[in-house]
Amino acid sequence: MVTATLRHRGGRVPIKFLVTVAVIATVAFYGIGAMRGYIKFYQMRDEMRVQARFAGNQTDVDMRRKLRAKATELGLPADAQRITIRRQGRPRMVIITATWPDTIAIPFYGIPIIYRPEARAPL
Repeated sequence: MVTATLRHRGGRVPIKFLVTVAVIATVAFYGIGAMRGYIKFYQMRDEMRVQARFAGNQTDVDMRRKLRAKATELGLPADAQRITIRRQGRPRMVIITATWPDTIAIPFYGIPIIYRPEARAPL
């Protein structure tokens, strides 16, 4: 029979464990803040892909209006509302792009990021 011997620590927790928990909590806290920007990027890119897919049935003005509404709904900065829509001849294709800056805030520092979603679809 194998028995494990446990030392009684009297309610003390090793400092190594506390430091590990503190580091994990800090990374999770700031990581969630960083992920919000990426989630908005992917949501905007998905909407751009939808509009590109149906570009044959819509005018550029309609697509731009819908994309600007999505950018406002997501709470993106004003730069995200500058949407470029290009229709190419050969091969027949529509390309939708947008660009906006953001900053990931971490203690005593901000990491600048520029989001550049793009959607392409045949006409």
